[in-house]
Amino acid sequence: MHILKRDTVYLYLMEDVIINRIANSGLLTIDLEDFLPKEEMIYFDLKDHLFRGLILKEKDFREALKNLDWEKFRNKYVAITCSADAIIPMWAYMLVASYVQPIAKDVYTGTIPEMEKHIFLKNISSISTETYADQRVIIKGCGDQPIDNAAYAEITRLLRPVAKSIMYGEACSNVPIYKKPAPAKLL
Repeated sequence: MHILKRDTVYLYLMEDVIINRIANSGLLTIDLEDFLPKEEMIYFDLKDHLFRGLILKEKDFREALKNLDWEKFRNKYVAITCSADAIIPMWAYMLVASYVQPIAKDVYTGTIPEMEKHIFLKNISSISTETYADQRVIIKGCGDQPIDNAAYAEITRLLRPVAKSIMYGEACSNVPIYKKPAPAKLL
């Protein structure tokens, strides 16, 4: 360190510059929270269209679907379910899906939590793996929202064939998950 005096003001010149080695490490960080679905999710409950809440009458069911205002499902994730303890033929789910599919963001048969997981994994699966080819990738470990184990397994499944290495956690404290073997040396 050099000290210079200019008009009773001391200037300190640092020879050593602080370098952020983590920022310069070339690590690509993936935050799985970025893949969580953000759009509204709503139910289509078949129970609302059953005779006495128990029996599906085909003619009445078809007429009810034909006269339903489908606009409330526009650009939303729709979970088709039946909350009543009734035997529902498979074609009923198919018929509802045929009405809602053209206007909904996506359609799923099951509960909203199941649909959230399905869409979350679908969002992860849509990443461009070329971006991560021969790169050192860290999958962020801690966040504001709990992340299902299946999401960590899915991102690993997608990246393992292309990434140079995969780590879990934070750049300053990570757990190695996978490292591509070095190419064999020719003798």
